[in-house]
Amino acid sequence: MQGFFLWWWGVEDSEDKIEHKLVNEAEAGGYISQGGPLSKISDSFEERPVQVELLEKIVKALNENKIAVFEAGTGVGKSYSYLIPSALWALLNHEKIIVSTGTINLQQQLCEKDLPAVEKIIGKKFKYVLMKGRQNYICMRRLNDAASILDLFEGETEELKKIAEWAQNSDTGSKSDLTFMPSESVWTKVNSESDACMGKKCPFFGECFVMKIRKEAASANLIIVNHHLLFADIESRLSGAGYEDAAVLPPYRHIIFDEAHGIENAATSFFSESVNRFKLNKLINQMYRHRKNSESGHLCSLAILSSNEEKAGDAFDVTNKIKLAMTNVEIASKDLLQNEYTMRLYDATARNFGPLLVAIGELTRALGSFTGIVREIMEGIDEDDKDAPCYYESKVILRHLESYVILLKNFSVWDEKRDDVFWIQKKRLPPDMVQNAGDAEYVILTQTPLDISHLMNEGVFEPMESVICTSATLKTGRDFSYWMRRTGVSLAGEERIIKGEFPSPFPYNKNMLFAVPNDAPLPDNIQFQQYVEMALPRLIQAAAGRTLVLFTSYESLKSAYRTTVASMPGFPGRVMKQGDDDNAKLLEAFKKENESVLFATDSFWQGVDIPGESLSQVIIVKLPFTVPNDPVFVARAEAIEKRGGSSFMELSVPEAVIKFRQGIGRLIRRSDDKGVVVVLDRRIYEKKYGSIFIASMPDCKKAYEPVSELSRRINSFIFG
Repeated sequence: MQGFFLWWWGVEDSEDKIEHKLVNEAEAGGYISQGGPLSKISDSFEERPVQVELLEKIVKALNENKIAVFEAGTGVGKSYSYLIPSALWALLNHEKIIVSTGTINLQQQLCEKDLPAVEKIIGKKFKYVLMKGRQNYICMRRLNDAASILDLFEGETEELKKIAEWAQNSDTGSKSDLTFMPSESVWTKVNSESDACMGKKCPFFGECFVMKIRKEAASANLIIVNHHLLFADIESRLSGAGYEDAAVLPPYRHIIFDEAHGIENAATSFFSESVNRFKLNKLINQMYRHRKNSESGHLCSLAILSSNEEKAGDAFDVTNKIKLAMTNVEIASKDLLQNEYTMRLYDATARNFGPLLVAIGELTRALGSFTGIVREIMEGIDEDDKDAPCYYESKVILRHLESYVILLKNFSVWDEKRDDVFWIQKKRLPPDMVQNAGDAEYVILTQTPLDISHLMNEGVFEPMESVICTSATLKTGRDFSYWMRRTGVSLAGEERIIKGEFPSPFPYNKNMLFAVPNDAPLPDNIQFQQYVEMALPRLIQAAAGRTLVLFTSYESLKSAYRTTVASMPGFPGRVMKQGDDDNAKLLEAFKKENESVLFATDSFWQGVDIPGESLSQVIIVKLPFTVPNDPVFVARAEAIEKRGGSSFMELSVPEAVIKFRQGIGRLIRRSDDKGVVVVLDRRIYEKKYGSIFIASMPDCKKAYEPVSELSRRINSFIFG
């Protein structure tokens, strides 16, 4: 099967690769200039010189094979600025360009709205394809197999039937097109998995949604992906697939990173490995389960087909050893953590980790024995019998189990792997999942890269001909050095890098007030939370609701929420907090109800778009410094200190500045938006590093006075 797609994706005109045809910068800019095509098809057209300039710079980067770092403020219109050059360049040179975004939602926006508009603007048709990870697509073979054993789907039969009915009429097979959100337990049994793919041998090959989208991508000019899928492809290429043939994606040499401020976190998350008892038990139970003198699972089916059938006789004892060992790992972890929720394995804690490492060693051996049994049984199956669905399902499970064995072994030799962070985390189950008090908490073991800059340079910036990185928040203070260093851009030759800042055209100096109460205690003062809970009702009422309150601590959020609701009994608007409902539903309710208030934490600091009167005030409770108990952050800080640097100025401050800029960016989303950003943390004015935060903000009106006076000023600014 892989060979088939190597053929499809490997067809390229090698001469085009060597001699690029150049897109004319001025002509490309003309598409969105006054008198150009966009002005003729748009009723609300207004030329944005900064947008034209950005577009022409992106053309230059593509023409000259550059790594571009471009900060484009809100309202610049960066989507057209990179989509138009990408389409023109790809058509002219018969090459693919990958456009990578932060989320699947943004992928869909580009494909459903922006790219059809680009075709009209340039007057040319081109082929674009939205690609998601294959786990987002239904596998018809797995769906059919599941439907044949409905009795094994305890309580999930109706959901499975609904998925089957939808699949028969779906054009895409994509989970996002379902009219309901399927449970993870059902979807993972019927979605597409690479190791479970039978290729041309599959009876449903002609109907395969993954194969259809890959065939479409083979002839596409632009392929729209998210960061996670792109990094899956990069990993595959670094692991041996190379850059000339197909991997997860067809071959390419040009990447556009939209929302590029998130690529370090996306890459770090993708290249991390973790395991917990739920992940492990789920896979073990799928392979082998013993109940009341009966055995079931893929292993039993495999054994019948295998010449090594006798190996299955050890499964009962070995699986019991795995579950006992996992229990011991959890006990040792909880004994170690006590009242803490995270702990890193490193020189200072290694002695304390002793009992846990012993338990991990036992689990590693037991799990290794089980994977050995599975592999021996699978090796004893004749080629003619390898078409059995249980064989392909077992390949998927075996791959996951063997990755857990590697992770567990790495924990035991952590001191030989100083480029990774090893840490444990305790989490609480949702109340509806708790079967008994002893299971209320579980433990996750994680291995995370300490630094992904070299990986990014090796996998992205070195092999690509051009890489364009754009976002509204790449700078800290007045330069890009922090972001470039963290992502590996700075490792590329200076001659390859072009940088640029393209400020927002919005009138911040008229439409935005930045306010800091000078009577607030400093955040480390015991009275700070009390002050927050006094100030919030005043500020909310001054803005007549319409307020997004951003916290750095969920405990602080909960306390402030209770106090605020109690102190505003006659408030006509709805006061909501993150956690009360699905984030998307909360956001939708907030948009619809003009007088509403939303208390939120991490996930609402970025990617939230609320134009208009629904949002007139953003309150930032504290400057968003990373809590120093984050093991990965602490490990990175220590690495900076070891080389003689300042972790606070080189890591804490720049990271907080980028998040801060994302937070204030929630307020002004279109040119006629008007509102206030209130920061309750007066360190922004009184600490030397505060000037870096101030320098990162747009030019706007500012106020630094007691909260009582600020409340009046805010009311007058919004409604005056």
